Amino acid sequence: MNYLAFLQKEIHSAAFATIAADGRPQVRIIDIMLCDESSLYFLTAKGKEFYRQLTEQQFVAVTGVKDQKAVSLRGKVRIADPALLDEMFEQNPYMKEIYPGNTRKALEAFQIYEGEGEFFDLTCKPVFREAFTLSGSTAYALSYHIIDACTGCGSCLAVCPQSCISSASVPYRIAAEHCLHCGACRKVCPSGAVRFD
Repeated sequence: MNYLAFLQKEIHSAAFATIAADGRPQVRIIDIMLCDESSLYFLTAKGKEFYRQLTEQQFVAVTGVKDQKAVSLRGKVRIADPALLDEMFEQNPYMKEIYPGNTRKALEAFQIYEGEGEFFDLTCKPVFREAFTLSGSTAYALSYHIIDACTGCGSCLAVCPQSCISSASVPYRIAAEHCLHCGACRKVCPSGAVRFD
């Protein structure tokens, strides 16, 4: 699945987080206007606090969910080619009613061009999660895993809600793509062999 296309076309309106002037997180819902194979594009008005945060911080976190499928993304942001405004308005005609005529000049197009993200699907059993990157980034995702201290006692097998721990060999192995990150395995492991990093 193309996770950027899913975020833009299926979810469309997503939560965008930046840091406010008081140092605390600030979240707002923003429509994702366009995407390509390695970028997302959105817009905002130049007079908004969100615009100031984007231009100063040059970073944003985005999360959207639809039908128990979620995409989260953290990445670098920059001002995009102003010519993209016309394409954004063509592909999202409702914007013409919000910003009619030349009033679209109040807007700035932005591009999320580098970063990492995760797709999470609760509709399948076991659940499915996958990390992905935007151009130039290295995949990085926290996950549970079992180290060599594992004794093969089986305590973790009984508490895993997704049955995603394999006991085929010691140390056991957690299938990260099916893990809920509930931490139950770590809590019951008598040898401290379950790590989250």
